[in-house]
Amino acid sequence: MTDETNTRAAAEEKSFFERAQDAIESAVESTVEAVKEHPAAAAAIAAGATAAVAGAAYGISKLREDD
Repeated sequence: MTDETNTRAAAEEKSFFERAQDAIESAVESTVEAVKEHPAAAAAIAAGATAAVAGAAYGISKLREDD
């Protein structure tokens, strides 16, 4: 690879990461706004997600138990 190719690849990689960072920041901002607008719904979603994770953990613990 030449220096020019390396420079171009580094610029493309930086651009990709900048776009990804922008997308993540936008998603976080949208989430925060949605929680502010609908706190009860956000709490219900969080409770449901917590219950799902707890249920999965319980199920895994039962599957791993020795008979």
